[in-house]
Amino acid sequence: MRFIKVLFCITFFIGLFSGSLYASDSNEHEEFNAVDYIFGHVNDSYEWHFFTIGEKHYSVPLPVILHSKHSGWHVFMSNKFHQHDEGFKFKQAKGGKNDGKIVEVLEDGTEFVPFDLSFTKTVLGAIIVSIIISILFIRGSKRTIADPMKPPRGLQNLVEPLVLFIRDEVAKPFIGKHYKRFMPFLLTLFHFILAANLFGLILPLGFNITGNIAVTLTLAAFTFIITSISGNKNYWKHIINPNVPIFMKLPIPLMPIIEIAGMFIKPIVLMIRLFANMFAGHIIVAVLTSLIFIMSIMLGPVAGAGTSVVTIIFSVFMVMLDVLVSFIQAYIFTLLSASYFGMATAESEH
Repeated sequence: MRFIKVLFCITFFIGLFSGSLYASDSNEHEEFNAVDYIFGHVNDSYEWHFFTIGEKHYSVPLPVILHSKHSGWHVFMSNKFHQHDEGFKFKQAKGGKNDGKIVEVLEDGTEFVPFDLSFTKTVLGAIIVSIIISILFIRGSKRTIADPMKPPRGLQNLVEPLVLFIRDEVAKPFIGKHYKRFMPFLLTLFHFILAANLFGLILPLGFNITGNIAVTLTLAAFTFIITSISGNKNYWKHIINPNVPIFMKLPIPLMPIIEIAGMFIKPIVLMIRLFANMFAGHIIVAVLTSLIFIMSIMLGPVAGAGTSVVTIIFSVFMVMLDVLVSFIQAYIFTLLSASYFGMATAESEH
């Protein structure tokens, strides 16, 4: 546990002091916009923003990697958007159909959206989470590999119960005798979602990994691909030619259409459930925080100070509730994935 604490402290303070090296100025004082504040907190971005003091935004710039059919490959740091260098053709669009995207301004003034492979805040968060769980598993498994009969201690006490829980309460009951070949994916899935959910609750870091629908889409797509590849002949027979009365298959193949649609609906439901729950949690905390500024502007600083007390209490409650939701959502996503694998590999009924 000491290692985890040190790692989080190092991550936070590196970001804090690195952020002080990059401060973008706001030349014009803008009134507080609650919508921009809320969605600026939960949306993805090309920089790792920590805090704002006065009119300066302290952030860590992230690598931007672009390919344009007009000018080829471009690699630069995101703080270049704020430097206004002469001849620099790229900018972040504000408003319109390309809002928030990086566009290339051509010589005739038209805007072109290049192919974007940039490291955004969500990508950085996913990489950090992946490194953390990799280190935890490697360090936690060393003692078990060396001597499986020794009682667990240290990180082994954290990792081993979760591994046994996924094996005994998820994989075996829902997959059956074929569970072993799915265990690596299920363990990775559960621990990545859980770690990403909890990591996003560390408010100073500002990550919203599983609250990004692209991340949950990727996880659901892996479940869909593995289910489809693992499906045996009984699984595909049930989809293409289900055992139902003939009038439900002819002249209109009603049941096959429903079964095929179900193949795609299941991962979509997985994607939306995880995204909506985690996104909503971050939205609520951001809304509660924005109330402080709204009350200060409307009724004065005294009202803002009074609102902050109530807001902090409710925010702490929501964060504690989100800790529980983080475990539940990781469990549900893994459980449903295991059930899909179980249906794909089930033997024929007698």
